[in-house]
Amino acid sequence: MTDIIYKKIKEFKKRYPTTIAWRLKAHSKVAAEHINDDEEVLYAFAAQKLPSVFNITSTYAIVVTDKRILLAQKRVIFGYFYYTITPDMFNDLTLKMGLFWGKVIIDTVKETVNLTFISKTALREIETVLSKYMMQEKRQYESELTHEEHNKLKEELKDISENGEK
Repeated sequence: MTDIIYKKIKEFKKRYPTTIAWRLKAHSKVAAEHINDDEEVLYAFAAQKLPSVFNITSTYAIVVTDKRILLAQKRVIFGYFYYTITPDMFNDLTLKMGLFWGKVIIDTVKETVNLTFISKTALREIETVLSKYMMQEKRQYESELTHEEHNKLKEELKDISENGEK
C-alpha cells in the first residue's frame, strides 16, 4: 500500500512541482499503516498542515480513500501524527490563493484543518476531488447514490490522481 500512496503523491508533485513537501516516502508509509484492507486509495497529495506561514517543515501525506480522508506525518526522530476525516465529520471546504501558493481549509465538526504551501495550479484539482468525494459520500449516507454511480466516481477520482484534471 505504501508504494501506491507514494506513487500517487509523486505524480501529484510532478504535476505541481512548486508544492512544498519533504520526506514523502516516510509520510506515505505512516498513511499506509492505517489503511484498512477493505479501503481503496483514490487520490493522494502532500501539503503542509500548519497554522503558521513561517513553519514549512510540517509536510503531511493526505490520502483520499473510498471511505475517508487520512492525514499522516512521520516525525523526524520517532513517532508520527495521524488524523482521519470521515464524511460525517466534514462540514466545508475553502480555498485561498496567495501570491505564490494556495491553501486548502477543511472545516470539520471538531476542528479546522489548514493545508498550505500548495501550488496555486493544484487548487482546482484538489477542490474537484474533495468536493466530489464528500458530496458522493454524504449522498451515500442518505441512500441516494446507486452502486453504479459510486463506482463511476471512484474511477473518475483515480483517473484525476493519475492524469490530473483535464
